[in-house]
Amino acid sequence: MENKVLRSFLLAIVVIAMLGVTFLSGFAVGALMPNNLIRQALGLDKTPVVQAIPSPTPLPGEPTQAIETPTEVFQAATEDELKELFKPFWESWDLLHENYVDQPLDDLALMRGAISGMLAATGDKHTSYMDPEQFEQANAEMSGEEYTGIGAWVNTSGEYIEVVSPMKNSPAAKAGLKAKDLVIAIDGEDMTGIPGDLALQKILGPAGEAVTLTIRRAEETFDVTIVREIIQVPAVDYEMLEGDIAYIALYTFNELATAQVREALKELLAQNPKGLIFDLRNNGGGFLVTAIEITSEFISNGVVMYEEYGDGSRDSYNAQPGGLATEIPMVVLINEGTASASEITAGAIQDYGRGTLIGVTSYGKGSVQNWIALRTEKGGVRITIARWLTPNGNQINEVGLTPDIEVPYTQEDVDADRDPQLDAAIEFFNQQ
Repeated sequence: MENKVLRSFLLAIVVIAMLGVTFLSGFAVGALMPNNLIRQALGLDKTPVVQAIPSPTPLPGEPTQAIETPTEVFQAATEDELKELFKPFWESWDLLHENYVDQPLDDLALMRGAISGMLAATGDKHTSYMDPEQFEQANAEMSGEEYTGIGAWVNTSGEYIEVVSPMKNSPAAKAGLKAKDLVIAIDGEDMTGIPGDLALQKILGPAGEAVTLTIRRAEETFDVTIVREIIQVPAVDYEMLEGDIAYIALYTFNELATAQVREALKELLAQNPKGLIFDLRNNGGGFLVTAIEITSEFISNGVVMYEEYGDGSRDSYNAQPGGLATEIPMVVLINEGTASASEITAGAIQDYGRGTLIGVTSYGKGSVQNWIALRTEKGGVRITIARWLTPNGNQINEVGLTPDIEVPYTQEDVDADRDPQLDAAIEFFNQQ
């Protein structure tokens, strides 16, 4: 009886993950599906997007139906088809429990591993499973809440954990971590073959305790010991610089970012600056709706970005009216840690000639994910639903944005407490 109940529970979770019969529990970049209420409230769903769904391949003994798609894809649509489909899975499950040398097995770990393997089978590094603790941590970061760790946005879906960007003034930033750094060992334990989500749990931990990361940076490998802290996820810093230049640094596109950017703009624009520097360096991204709102502060009208789906159809996101800074001359600072939602904003500003991009080529994260909570378990899944394009139709995934004015920022600059990219932005306005 217990085995039957467990099978029903596992099958329910896998089917839910496959069919997406879940609710949205926090929107990653692009997590606003066509025809949902939030998109309608934003006025984004004037034309519904129709996506082709291939017909299921018939099971043995059933009548053959024509497949209208160029590639046959098996899709189990009925309970009987699902039972047939999962016979090899349950056979493997039984064989493992009957023959594995170390008993008893952790069935919860096996179930979570099955979901992870299923999502990894898509071949997309951004489509993955998050257990309950990981899902809670991820949503805490995006809601602006506190969490304990080293203070870095990371990508856990590659061979090793990859640093996307350290948060400003975080332990990770103070330790010198950079975008593209790979964590190949944690506290001396080799992370080769360890799923990124599991490796991440070894980095997170109680505040005040140290963790030693072995970092691979290009051809260099070295250890960094970092003391974990309670991290308050930053959103915005701003000030008036000498020469009447306004400066805003945005660190994440979380739930607090739009209101904080508007407040900063109101205070700075009241001082009549001659130009605005918008710093998106080491901004690892965030919510799509926040990216649209913030971009609309600088662009008065037109398409901000396109979402392109698997069937080739596109959905457009337009600038919202009422932007506070649509006329002031501006520079956008970008670097290798500028990713995802921050590339949406910088890409739109560049395509419209609204501002000048200064720095180095951005990260190149141009795919769109939904973060979806599992109803039957407290974890969640992250699923790539589309790729996004700039207003000119440019694809930046794995490519990044090329700055209009390239200015490197070297370790020597860091050691000397110099910021040549910011200096170049200030000089740009002085020359104007």
